[in-house]
Amino acid sequence: MKFSLHIIQVVTVCLVIFSTNSYGAAKAELWDFWIKHDPDSTITLDHGPWQQLLDRYVEPGADGINRVDYGALGKHHRTDLGSYLNTLTSIDPRQLNRAEQFAYWVNLYNALTVEVVLRYPNKKSILRMGEKFFSIGPWGDKIIDIAGQSLTLDDIEHRVLRPIWQDHRIHYAVNCASIGCPNLSKLAYTPANTEAQLQKAEDTYTNHSRGVNLEGRKLKLSSIYKWYASDFGNSQSQVVEHLSKRNSELAEADLSKLRISYDYNWDLNRQNN
Repeated sequence: MKFSLHIIQVVTVCLVIFSTNSYGAAKAELWDFWIKHDPDSTITLDHGPWQQLLDRYVEPGADGINRVDYGALGKHHRTDLGSYLNTLTSIDPRQLNRAEQFAYWVNLYNALTVEVVLRYPNKKSILRMGEKFFSIGPWGDKIIDIAGQSLTLDDIEHRVLRPIWQDHRIHYAVNCASIGCPNLSKLAYTPANTEAQLQKAEDTYTNHSRGVNLEGRKLKLSSIYKWYASDFGNSQSQVVEHLSKRNSELAEADLSKLRISYDYNWDLNRQNN
């Protein structure tokens, strides 16, 4: 029994280590069902309940990383989070215009991710929060039903957001509850603030050490730029060039002489209470 348990522990650790290098390889493949929209729709969604939770439980740190007080949220306002999610899932987003749709899907993704974390209060990384025994994270789990369709977090990101909008900044908008991830925004996305939010998120991450870290000729990039390289360029050199237009320090470097590596911190973006 002890030997079997040891084997399971070793396999689990190996899966986690493997995931650090392999996660995020999903391609953007459109789910045709969700491409429909109504450009003349005047329906507006109220993301106020999500904004109230962000105001109360997301705290920017002195290190530039936004952290979430999952413990307090789960204790005091989990019902409010559930009500917000129920409101979103009761809507058929295909009836919305594109601007409303974008805010809908990004806020839904982020709120669902917070809800997933609340289901696993003793886990220190989202990599350990999958429903199946050998799952690496929850991204492939069917966790929500909308318009008669069961969706995963991967569906929302890779089969709806990325293929429909084709905007690399989506990677800065959706949050995976990890220190290495771009921040969970303090502001709920709305049609009115989407462009400003996306630009701020990109500027923040590409000028933070967990996104782009240049020390001499050593350039350490977030693994996001490896996993989703095609969203930022057609080659590693094009990805680096793309980032050099957004990071002032990198803009002054000789890009041809850089030694490039990748890293990602999967520790939970939890506030230390």
